[in-house]
Formats: sequence, structure tokens, C-alpha cells
Amino acid sequence: MRKILRKSTYLGVLLLGLASIVSCEEDFTNINSGVVTNTKFTTNDTILDVVVTNAPIERLRADGLALNQTPFFGFQGQYLLGTYISDSYENIEASIVSQVNINPDLSLTSYANPDNLSVQTSIDTAFIKLPYQVTLESRTTRPVFKLDSVIGDTSLPFTLNIYELETYLNNLNPLDPSKVNYFATDEVYQTKNTSLTAVDNMDFMPNPNDTLVIIKRRNSLGDLHDTDTIKYTTSSDLPFPMAIIPLKETFVKEVFLDNYNTPNFASQDAFNNYFRGIILEAKEKTHASGKRGGSLISFNLRNSSSESLRPLIEVYYTNTYFKANSSQIDTVIKQKHTFQLGGIINNSYKMNHKTYPANNQVVLQGAAGSEAKVEILSTAQIAALRSKNWLINDAELTFYINQASDTSNVANQLYLYKRGEDANGKIVASHVKDILSEGIVSFDGRLRRENNKKDRYIFGISDYLSDILSGATSYNPPLRLKVYNSSDTQITDTIFTNYNWNPKAVSILNGDETLNGERRAKLKISYTVKN
Repeated sequence: MRKILRKSTYLGVLLLGLASIVSCEEDFTNINSGVVTNTKFTTNDTILDVVVTNAPIERLRADGLALNQTPFFGFQGQYLLGTYISDSYENIEASIVSQVNINPDLSLTSYANPDNLSVQTSIDTAFIKLPYQVTLESRTTRPVFKLDSVIGDTSLPFTLNIYELETYLNNLNPLDPSKVNYFATDEVYQTKNTSLTAVDNMDFMPNPNDTLVIIKRRNSLGDLHDTDTIKYTTSSDLPFPMAIIPLKETFVKEVFLDNYNTPNFASQDAFNNYFRGIILEAKEKTHASGKRGGSLISFNLRNSSSESLRPLIEVYYTNTYFKANSSQIDTVIKQKHTFQLGGIINNSYKMNHKTYPANNQVVLQGAAGSEAKVEILSTAQIAALRSKNWLINDAELTFYINQASDTSNVANQLYLYKRGEDANGKIVASHVKDILSEGIVSFDGRLRRENNKKDRYIFGISDYLSDILSGATSYNPPLRLKVYNSSDTQITDTIFTNYNWNPKAVSILNGDETLNGERRAKLKISYTVKN
């Protein structure tokens, strides 16, 4: 059982317990059970109304520059690429913006060439490799993988182009270099007009069977020299599915190979100024059938100890050495160089920002979608409850899913935070006390099922409510309910920083009892009173 001002009574309760003294009028037996063993008191509960309304989000922070704690260290956990088209929720076109890391010590040739033979370089292939997140379902005859972190219609392609950035990605704020820069989800990036993909406006669909690449190695005369089979494997030697995006050979030659041993490759900073990065731009494809769709893929782009699991630009080329004063080939050397997507990586979301009707439900959607404003305990209610001098045992906020809505990509967890304003009208977001005092298990917010249906979310806010009713705090701003993001519970202080790269969505029922009955949003308080 939790009590108003219970923290301040712990020492007194401990001393009384040690002395074997029991005061029926002042102290309680309470070992986190919610059961009062003293018969001079009665436990009861009450249901209070909750006002829940739509609260659309226009933009969020889309870079990881301020994420310095484990497990992020400057990176978001996931980056979205693709399109999600829905009649029930906001459409999303998600693109990835990234710098490219280089090794300044790279050289075009690895052959010692003691006879000073003339050499010609030909590019065999180049592509961007992004590792999927998968589950191994079977390996009886061959490994069978299921793609994780993909929503939408994977049978319909989206349009993908890659463009060179003209916008310089600075990790410091140009207007105030003492501060870390900020890139929002609706940031506008300037790019060059030519697509870097091997095919402009390429169709892209995620495929769990893409586990190898066949590379034909040709000498500079165009003759087939060798064939390499590139298979990406995990530590258990299982082939691992990858998204493979072919690139124009002219782009790879001009930007990378031709710049070895030049000032542009002298350092990472020099390269970032010369080549400012890329944007993998996804757009909805217009299908001849009239269907609308596409898929939205979540990629983990953080560095990995395994090269197979890193997001890389891979370049395969061949050096052909000719005998002196002859067109006769002397030596053929196969080469491979990789360049990792890294440095500053951002997401760009284009969303249609629906206006949802004021009816019996409220829509929550991740990315830069929508949240819910939750209002509990008006000033009059607080005054009335304080006069009752209740001892709060438990307080739960419950939000029911509208099961008549689209529940195909329901959020597995929601998160609750406080969103108020300071004296200057600036937004101040902070954590609810229970996430700090009790932890995520007690605070909860996870999806619960009933009769195999996705049913509701429950939050434990006993400490938060106790502080308000005891007068320990008078700060009672509206709460915000959002789709949970893995960064939400990476807590360093009371301030809450809003990120979201989770595209899941759910419709919940509001607090209107007439329309929603027992499934309305509600606050249940369990309390103890003296007999």
C-alpha cells in the first residue's frame, strides 16, 4: 500500500517496529501488498473521469546528437525508410539522411608492382548495404527468415532515390556554436538533382531472401576474370538478409576512387566538406492498379562489431596491369573498399498530418504523428479530495483500445509524461514521478490482451497522485500519452526529451461514459479511510 507522504514516515515506522510498539491510530502494516491489516481502517476505491483529446505533433527531434547515454551514444536506436499508407492514420514517407565515413589512408592499388606496369581500374559494382532485422523461423533445408520491424504492404514497392546533399551537416549549432545542433523530422535538405542509384526512381520492396550478392569481376578489357559470391553471415555462419541498393559506378569513381591521396581525402572533416552526405529518399509509388501502399522498414544503423551488420557503401573494383609497351595483361587484382554510413544520421518524415474528428476516440501514432492530451484532477477535484484526507493505496490510469478501429499495427507500449509551460510560455516536458520512483515495470503502459484481443494499456501513477493530494506538489500540468519509444526510459534527470522512431499507431477510447461506457478512459483510485 502506498500512502501520502509515505517516504517521510519510513524512519518512524522502522523505529516503532524495532521497539515492538504498535499504534493503531497512526501507523500501518504495509509491505507493498496494498492490504491494511488494522481493522480500524477501511479500504475503498473510486473511479474519476478523465478528459482525453487529440494532440497532433508537427515535428520532433530526428537526430541522435543529444543521445549520449547507453545504448545510443549519438545515434537513434532505429531509422525508418519507406512509405506507410493508411486510411485510418497519417501516411508516412520516411527518408534517411547520413554522412559517410572514410579511411583517409586508402589507396587505389594494393599490388606492389615491382616492374612499374601500367594499370587500369574498372568498377565491377557498388551498392549500399543495410542489414535487416530478422527472426530465424526455420533452418531444416535452408534458413528461412521473417523480417522484423516492417509495417505496411511488402508486396507493393515504394520509390527510392539517393541524392547527394548540399546541406552541410554540422554537429554544432551555426547560430550558437556552444550548443549541439538540432535536426527536426521536417527539416528541409538541399540536394543535387541527379539520383545516385543505378536506376532512377527504383522500385524497392524488402525481401528476407536477399542474403547474397553475385559479383562478376572483369578486367579492363571487359573480359570476365572471376565471379565472387558475397554472403553476409552472423557469428553462427548463417546467411543474413540485407537490403541491397545498387549505385551508379560513375558516382563511386568520382567521389571515392578519384579522390584517394587528394586533399578531399586528407581527413574526415575534409571529406565531409567535400561530400556532405546522402539522403535515401522514399516516396509513395503510383501504381497502375490504383492501389496505394508500400512498406516502412526500421533499420538499426549503429556500428556493429561485425562488418556484416554494418550499414556500408561497398565498392568492388578490379585493377588490370599490362606488360610494358603492350596490351597484353600481366596481372589482375581484385579490390574491395567499404565506407560506413555514420557521423550525423537523421530521419526525415513527410506526413499528411490528418485532422482527427472530435468523437469518442483519440488517435496515437509514432514518428511525427499524434499524441493524446490527458487531463486528470481539476482544481475543484483536488480541493475536494484533499479534504477527505485519504491515504492513497493505488492509482491506475486505464486506456482502452477501440477494437472497431485498425489494430493491425497497434503499439506494443505507450508512455505518459507531463507537458506544462514555464512563466514565459515555453513548453516544459518532464517525467511522471512513478517512472523515477517505481521503475518501468510498475509504471507499465504495456499492451494488455483480453480474450486474445488487443485490449488496453494501464499506468500506475500512485506516487504522482499522492504528491498532488498531499500538497507535496501543486504542479499538475496536463499529461501527454504517446507511442512508446526506446529512448523514453533512458532517464538522466526529470526532464523528458521527446523522440520517436516507432511508427506504430493505435486508436483509444476517450473518457466519455455515455459513448464508451465501461471501456472509457478512467482513473481508478484505491484508498484507505479511518472507520
